[in-house]
Amino acid sequence: MAAAKLLFPAALFLSLPYLSGAAGNAAAPTSFIKSSCKSPTYPDVCVASLSGYAQAIKNSQLQLVKTALSVSLDKAQSTKGFVSKLLKFKGLKPREYAAIKDCVEETNDSVNRLSRSVNELKGLDRSPGKAHFQWHMSNVKTWVSAAITDEKTCTDGFAGRALNGKIKASIKSHIANLAQVTSNAPALINPYAANH
Repeated sequence: MAAAKLLFPAALFLSLPYLSGAAGNAAAPTSFIKSSCKSPTYPDVCVASLSGYAQAIKNSQLQLVKTALSVSLDKAQSTKGFVSKLLKFKGLKPREYAAIKDCVEETNDSVNRLSRSVNELKGLDRSPGKAHFQWHMSNVKTWVSAAITDEKTCTDGFAGRALNGKIKASIKSHIANLAQVTSNAPALINPYAANH
């Protein structure tokens, strides 16, 4: 029993250098994210959306890109779910219903394209060589660009005063947030692609 009491403080003491080192290194991944997020269109959104993953990203450009796309995909899925629920609202005007239905299709397309982009990055590990790398990165850039277009097309469906109201404002707010997160991805992808 006395030996067990001595082991705990000894184990704690031996782990202190490791724990203090880990705390000191925690700032490094965060500063990597902050410096990487200077070039995107929405730097504050970039930092806010990625900082929670700093320990996984570390200082890896590839992990940064993978995480940015995964965050965009998660945001697209939640936005699609939100917009889909609006179709069930009672009392929608026919134009509102049509615009929401189109927006569900656009956000679904965005989810599919971002999902393909995330999966395409996994192919980088299986396909060695510069030509394969460039082919995969070209696909990722194309799909991310198309996802951004899908998101903008959703809000275009609510143009004009006839659709003004809480539904329009709510959808535009969700889509704007999604579009900001997704729009940051190309600015993170391009430096990674250029360095290989």
